[in-house]
Amino acid sequence: MLKIAITNLKGGSAKTTSTAYLAHALGLQGRKVLVVDADPQGSALRWSEVGEWETPTIGLPVKDLHTRLPGIVPDSIDVVIIDTPPLAEQAGVVRSALRYADLAIVSMAPTMLEFERLPDVWQAIDELEEIDQAPRVTRVLLTRTVANARSTALFRSAIEGGGHHVLATVVPRRESIAQAFGAQVTELGAYEGVALEVLGLEVTL
Repeated sequence: MLKIAITNLKGGSAKTTSTAYLAHALGLQGRKVLVVDADPQGSALRWSEVGEWETPTIGLPVKDLHTRLPGIVPDSIDVVIIDTPPLAEQAGVVRSALRYADLAIVSMAPTMLEFERLPDVWQAIDELEEIDQAPRVTRVLLTRTVANARSTALFRSAIEGGGHHVLATVVPRRESIAQAFGAQVTELGAYEGVALEVLGLEVTL
């Protein structure tokens, strides 16, 4: 079973959108996916209801998520994706999600504001690695990118220069995705590429 937590320090970083689209893109690859909404706001859970997702979705915004989920997830599930709340507001929940996950995906736009939040995310992951004595595979997903903008390459270089990994696939800003909440998830676009990259990481997890 592949276990993914999508995270960032603050809200508004496309965590829920990335959760929704990646879940559907992995489903398109034949994987049986369970979405876990760990954010008390319940955005992913609401979206699954009004958007009539076929992908099963549950709400579990608790600080002991890593101990509860093993007894909840059916054996038939291939991939669990956790939509986490902002780390700055719900650190306990996010840390629990990261302890459960094999792969942490940090979704962010290539802006200085979001880049400056990364050290807090790395610190939280480093602390968990020390507690569990196990490394965390982490990838940054650049979202809301602008075609031909230098910022994408610059921030990729800065992140990788700091010793972290960035997914090769970037998600361009598209109005259909930005306004997708509450609608059925269609036109997966770049998230199909993200899904293939994530599946390619399975051998390292």
